[in-house]
Amino acid sequence: HMRRHPPMVDLVTQAAGLGKVLAAICHGPWMLCSARCLRGKKVTGFFAIRDDVVNAGGIWQDAACVRDGNLVTSRTPDDLPAFMQGIFAALVEAS
Repeated sequence: HMRRHPPMVDLVTQAAGLGKVLAAICHGPWMLCSARCLRGKKVTGFFAIRDDVVNAGGIWQDAACVRDGNLVTSRTPDDLPAFMQGIFAALVEAS
């Protein structure tokens, strides 16, 4: 698991601190839990990690794509069209 690799967690933590666009789908938000960057953020992901997201301070939402500022999350690969639109919108706004 990447979330157990300290250099990867540090990279995500630094990117979040700099306001970079972060995107995670399915179990990807677990990394965001480990990087401690979900507090107060609206988030979605695979239903099985809901408790972890909430315990990390995230505000769980069941939607194909959830965007909260620079953070874009999605539930499953079935939601890829909405997820990609969310990522593109976040990147356009960030540029």
